[in-house]
Amino acid sequence: MPLTDAQSDAIIEAVRETAAAEILPRFRNLAPGDIDAKSAFDDLVTVADRAAEDMLTARIHAILPGDTVVGEEAVSADRSILGKVGQGRVTVIDPIDGTWNFAHGLANYGVIVAVVEDGVTVWGLLYDPNFDDWIVAHRGQGAVYHRRGTARRLATNQDDTAFGELRGNTGGYFYPQHQQPAIAATVPLFRRNTNLGASLHEYRMLALGGSDFCLNGMLNVWDHAAGVLILREAGGCSRLLDGTAYHPTMTEGRLLNARNEALWDRLAQTFNDALAQA
Repeated sequence: MPLTDAQSDAIIEAVRETAAAEILPRFRNLAPGDIDAKSAFDDLVTVADRAAEDMLTARIHAILPGDTVVGEEAVSADRSILGKVGQGRVTVIDPIDGTWNFAHGLANYGVIVAVVEDGVTVWGLLYDPNFDDWIVAHRGQGAVYHRRGTARRLATNQDDTAFGELRGNTGGYFYPQHQQPAIAATVPLFRRNTNLGASLHEYRMLALGGSDFCLNGMLNVWDHAAGVLILREAGGCSRLLDGTAYHPTMTEGRLLNARNEALWDRLAQTFNDALAQA
Protein backbone atom coordinates (compact mmCIF):
# COMPACT_ATOMS: atom_id res chain seq x y z
CA MET A 1 0.00 0.00 0.00
CA PRO A 2 1.59 3.33 -1.06
CA LEU A 3 2.20 5.95 1.58
CA THR A 4 -0.45 8.66 1.71
CA ASP A 5 0.56 12.31 1.59
CA ALA A 6 -0.45 12.60 5.23
CA GLN A 7 1.81 9.70 6.22
CA SER A 8 4.68 11.14 4.18
CA ASP A 9 4.29 14.54 5.85
CA ALA A 10 4.10 12.90 9.27
CA ILE A 11 7.35 10.96 8.75
CA ILE A 12 9.14 14.08 7.56
CA GLU A 13 7.94 16.01 10.60
CA ALA A 14 9.02 13.14 12.84
CA VAL A 15 12.51 13.26 11.31
CA ARG A 16 12.72 17.04 11.77
CA GLU A 17 11.62 16.81 15.40
CA THR A 18 13.98 13.92 16.12
CA ALA A 19 16.90 15.85 14.66
CA ALA A 20 16.00 18.91 16.73
CA ALA A 21 15.70 16.89 19.93
CA GLU A 22 18.44 14.26 19.67
CA ILE A 23 20.95 15.20 16.96
CA LEU A 24 21.51 18.95 16.72
CA PRO A 25 22.02 19.54 20.48
CA ARG A 26 24.85 16.97 20.40
CA PHE A 27 26.57 18.23 17.25
CA ARG A 28 30.04 19.53 18.21
CA ASN A 29 29.05 18.79 21.79
CA LEU A 30 30.05 15.14 22.24
CA ALA A 31 32.18 13.91 25.13
CA PRO A 32 34.82 11.22 24.38
CA GLY A 33 32.63 8.63 26.07
CA ASP A 34 29.74 9.46 23.71
CA ILE A 35 31.53 7.86 20.73
CA ASP A 36 32.13 4.15 20.16
CA ALA A 37 33.66 2.09 17.34
CA LYS A 38 31.71 -0.80 15.80
CA SER A 39 33.18 -3.04 13.09
CA ALA A 40 36.33 -0.91 12.57
CA PHE A 41 38.12 2.03 14.15
CA ASP A 42 36.48 4.45 11.70
CA ASP A 43 33.01 2.82 11.81
CA LEU A 44 31.57 4.97 14.58
CA VAL A 45 28.35 5.20 16.54
CA THR A 46 27.44 7.96 18.98
CA VAL A 47 24.85 8.51 21.66
CA ALA A 48 23.07 10.71 19.12
CA ASP A 49 22.76 7.83 16.62
CA ARG A 50 21.20 5.56 19.21
CA ALA A 51 18.88 8.17 20.72
CA ALA A 52 17.71 9.37 17.29
CA GLU A 53 17.01 5.83 16.11
CA ASP A 54 15.02 5.04 19.26
CA MET A 55 12.91 8.19 18.98
CA LEU A 56 12.33 7.90 15.25
CA THR A 57 11.48 4.20 15.47
CA ALA A 58 8.78 4.96 18.04
CA ARG A 59 7.40 7.81 15.96
CA ILE A 60 7.21 5.70 12.79
CA HIS A 61 5.48 2.86 14.63
CA ALA A 62 2.83 5.41 15.62
CA ILE A 63 2.48 6.70 12.03
CA LEU A 64 2.53 3.26 10.38
CA PRO A 65 1.13 0.91 13.04
CA GLY A 66 1.89 -2.74 12.43
CA ASP A 67 4.71 -2.03 9.99
CA THR A 68 8.30 -3.15 10.56
CA VAL A 69 11.08 -0.65 11.25
CA VAL A 70 14.70 -1.59 10.52
CA GLY A 71 17.36 0.79 11.83
CA GLU A 72 21.09 0.71 11.21
CA GLU A 73 21.92 0.50 14.90
CA ALA A 74 19.35 -2.26 15.49
CA VAL A 75 20.97 -4.27 12.69
CA SER A 76 24.39 -3.60 14.19
CA ALA A 77 23.16 -5.26 17.40
CA ASP A 78 21.29 -8.10 15.63
CA ARG A 79 22.15 -8.76 11.97
CA SER A 80 19.16 -11.08 11.54
CA ILE A 81 16.84 -8.05 11.57
CA LEU A 82 18.10 -7.21 8.08
CA GLY A 83 16.19 -10.22 6.76
CA LYS A 84 12.92 -8.37 7.34
CA VAL A 85 13.64 -6.06 4.41
CA GLY A 86 11.62 -7.44 1.52
CA GLN A 87 8.86 -8.86 3.71
CA GLY A 88 5.83 -6.60 3.52
CA ARG A 89 6.20 -2.90 4.20
CA VAL A 90 9.38 -1.95 6.07
CA THR A 91 10.72 1.47 7.03
CA VAL A 92 14.52 1.62 6.94
CA ILE A 93 16.28 4.24 9.07
CA ASP A 94 19.80 5.60 9.06
CA PRO A 95 19.56 7.90 12.09
CA ILE A 96 22.83 9.68 11.31
CA ASP A 97 24.40 8.97 7.96
CA GLY A 98 27.97 10.24 8.03
CA THR A 99 28.57 9.48 11.71
CA TRP A 100 32.35 9.92 11.36
CA ASN A 101 31.72 13.46 10.08
CA PHE A 102 29.21 14.14 12.83
CA ALA A 103 31.54 12.86 15.53
CA HIS A 104 34.33 15.11 14.27
CA GLY A 105 32.25 18.26 13.93
CA LEU A 106 31.80 18.20 10.15
CA ALA A 107 28.36 19.19 8.90
CA ASN A 108 28.26 16.53 6.14
CA TYR A 109 25.75 14.23 7.79
CA GLY A 110 22.01 13.73 7.88
CA VAL A 111 19.06 11.39 8.27
CA ILE A 112 17.98 8.85 5.65
CA VAL A 113 14.61 7.12 5.68
CA ALA A 114 13.24 4.71 3.07
CA VAL A 115 9.97 2.81 2.90
CA VAL A 116 10.37 -0.55 1.18
CA GLU A 117 7.32 -2.58 0.18
CA ASP A 118 7.85 -6.24 -0.79
CA GLY A 119 11.44 -5.48 -1.77
CA VAL A 120 10.69 -2.30 -3.74
CA THR A 121 11.52 1.17 -2.43
CA VAL A 122 8.34 3.24 -2.66
CA TRP A 123 9.37 6.33 -0.67
CA GLY A 124 12.66 7.96 0.22
CA LEU A 125 13.89 10.92 2.25
CA LEU A 126 17.31 12.61 2.47
CA TYR A 127 17.22 15.16 5.31
CA ASP A 128 19.90 17.71 6.29
CA PRO A 129 19.40 18.77 9.95
CA ASN A 130 21.79 21.72 9.77
CA PHE A 131 19.76 23.50 7.10
CA ASP A 132 16.40 21.84 7.78
CA ASP A 133 15.93 20.96 4.11
CA TRP A 134 15.22 17.68 2.38
CA ILE A 135 14.64 15.76 -0.82
CA VAL A 136 11.70 13.37 -0.90
CA ALA A 137 10.40 11.00 -3.56
CA HIS A 138 7.34 8.80 -3.96
CA ARG A 139 7.92 6.04 -6.52
CA GLY A 140 6.66 7.20 -9.91
CA GLN A 141 6.01 10.77 -8.77
CA GLY A 142 9.38 12.47 -9.16
CA ALA A 143 11.86 13.86 -6.65
CA VAL A 144 11.20 17.16 -4.88
CA TYR A 145 13.56 19.44 -2.94
CA HIS A 146 12.03 21.31 0.01
CA ARG A 147 13.48 24.34 1.78
CA ARG A 148 11.90 27.15 3.81
CA GLY A 149 8.37 26.38 2.68
CA THR A 150 9.25 26.11 -1.00
CA ALA A 151 9.31 22.99 -3.17
CA ARG A 152 11.20 22.37 -6.41
CA ARG A 153 10.97 19.32 -8.65
CA LEU A 154 14.41 17.95 -9.54
CA ALA A 155 15.72 16.86 -12.93
CA THR A 156 19.29 15.74 -13.55
CA ASN A 157 21.41 16.92 -16.47
CA GLN A 158 20.97 14.53 -19.39
CA ASP A 159 24.05 15.68 -21.34
CA ASP A 160 26.63 12.98 -22.08
CA THR A 161 29.59 15.05 -20.86
CA ALA A 162 33.26 14.35 -21.54
CA PHE A 163 35.03 12.55 -18.70
CA GLY A 164 37.46 15.43 -18.24
CA GLU A 165 34.59 17.62 -17.10
CA LEU A 166 33.08 15.18 -14.61
CA ARG A 167 33.02 15.39 -10.83
CA GLY A 168 32.34 12.22 -8.86
CA ASN A 169 33.46 9.66 -6.32
CA THR A 170 35.25 6.46 -7.31
CA GLY A 171 35.00 5.00 -3.79
CA GLY A 172 38.18 2.95 -4.12
CA TYR A 173 38.49 2.39 -0.38
CA PHE A 174 35.44 0.08 -0.50
CA TYR A 175 37.30 -2.42 -2.69
CA PRO A 176 39.68 -5.27 -1.80
CA GLN A 177 43.26 -4.08 -1.55
CA HIS A 178 44.33 -5.81 -4.77
CA GLN A 179 41.64 -3.90 -6.73
CA GLN A 180 42.26 -0.47 -5.25
CA PRO A 181 45.13 0.45 -7.62
CA ALA A 182 42.91 -0.32 -10.62
CA ILE A 183 40.17 2.00 -9.36
CA ALA A 184 42.74 4.65 -8.41
CA ALA A 185 44.10 4.55 -11.98
CA THR A 186 40.75 5.87 -13.27
CA VAL A 187 40.87 9.02 -11.11
CA PRO A 188 42.94 11.11 -13.57
CA LEU A 189 40.22 10.61 -16.20
CA PHE A 190 37.89 12.94 -14.31
CA ARG A 191 37.93 16.60 -13.38
CA ARG A 192 37.57 15.93 -9.66
CA ASN A 193 37.30 12.91 -7.40
CA THR A 194 35.42 13.86 -4.23
CA ASN A 195 34.33 11.96 -1.14
CA LEU A 196 31.79 13.56 1.17
CA GLY A 197 31.84 10.77 3.75
CA ALA A 198 28.06 10.42 3.71
CA SER A 199 25.85 8.59 1.21
CA LEU A 200 23.09 11.09 1.95
CA HIS A 201 25.11 13.97 0.52
CA GLU A 202 26.46 11.92 -2.37
CA TYR A 203 22.87 11.32 -3.50
CA ARG A 204 21.77 14.86 -2.74
CA MET A 205 24.63 16.24 -4.82
CA LEU A 206 23.72 13.96 -7.72
CA ALA A 207 20.02 14.88 -7.59
CA LEU A 208 20.73 18.60 -7.15
CA GLY A 209 23.26 18.76 -9.98
CA GLY A 210 26.51 19.20 -8.05
CA SER A 211 27.97 15.81 -8.95
CA ASP A 212 27.96 13.48 -11.95
CA PHE A 213 28.56 9.97 -10.58
CA CYS A 214 29.31 7.89 -7.50
CA LEU A 215 30.76 4.37 -7.39
CA ASN A 216 30.14 2.42 -4.21
CA GLY A 217 31.23 -1.05 -3.15
CA MET A 218 29.19 -1.38 0.06
CA LEU A 219 25.44 -2.02 -0.21
CA ASN A 220 23.95 -1.24 3.19
CA VAL A 221 20.24 -0.74 2.57
CA TRP A 222 20.08 2.29 4.87
CA ASP A 223 22.72 4.01 2.73
CA HIS A 224 21.18 3.42 -0.69
CA ALA A 225 17.47 2.57 -0.80
CA ALA A 226 16.21 6.15 -0.48
CA GLY A 227 18.99 7.70 -2.55
CA VAL A 228 18.62 5.31 -5.48
CA LEU A 229 14.89 6.02 -5.62
CA ILE A 230 15.43 9.78 -5.47
CA LEU A 231 18.12 9.72 -8.15
CA ARG A 232 15.99 7.61 -10.47
CA GLU A 233 12.96 9.84 -9.95
CA ALA A 234 15.14 12.84 -10.83
CA GLY A 235 16.27 11.20 -14.09
CA GLY A 236 19.46 9.44 -13.01
CA CYS A 237 20.55 5.82 -13.33
CA SER A 238 21.58 3.32 -10.63
CA ARG A 239 22.74 -0.22 -11.38
CA LEU A 240 25.35 -2.66 -10.25
CA LEU A 241 28.46 -2.62 -12.43
CA ASP A 242 27.35 -5.90 -14.04
CA GLY A 243 24.17 -4.15 -15.22
CA THR A 244 21.85 -5.68 -12.63
CA ALA A 245 19.14 -3.34 -11.36
CA TYR A 246 19.63 -2.35 -7.72
CA HIS A 247 17.06 -3.51 -5.19
CA PRO A 248 17.13 -2.91 -1.43
CA THR A 249 17.52 -6.56 -0.43
CA MET A 250 20.98 -6.68 -2.01
CA THR A 251 23.91 -6.87 0.40
CA GLU A 252 26.82 -7.38 -2.01
CA GLY A 253 27.88 -5.79 -5.28
CA ARG A 254 29.34 -2.65 -6.80
CA LEU A 255 26.78 0.10 -7.27
CA LEU A 256 27.30 2.82 -9.86
CA ASN A 257 25.09 5.91 -9.77
CA ALA A 258 25.15 8.46 -12.59
CA ARG A 259 23.05 11.47 -13.51
CA ASN A 260 21.83 9.84 -16.73
CA GLU A 261 21.84 6.46 -18.45
CA ALA A 262 24.23 7.31 -21.30
CA LEU A 263 26.82 8.50 -18.82
CA TRP A 264 26.25 5.39 -16.69
CA ASP A 265 26.99 3.18 -19.71
CA ARG A 266 30.32 4.88 -20.43
CA LEU A 267 31.38 4.93 -16.79
CA ALA A 268 30.46 1.27 -16.27
CA GLN A 269 32.57 0.25 -19.26
CA THR A 270 35.51 2.25 -17.90
CA PHE A 271 35.32 0.84 -14.37
CA ASN A 272 34.71 -2.72 -15.54
CA ASP A 273 37.70 -2.50 -17.91
CA ALA A 274 39.86 -1.21 -15.07
CA LEU A 275 38.80 -3.94 -12.67
CA ALA A 276 39.42 -6.60 -15.30
CA GLN A 277 43.11 -5.63 -15.13
CA ALA A 278 43.29 -6.10 -11.35
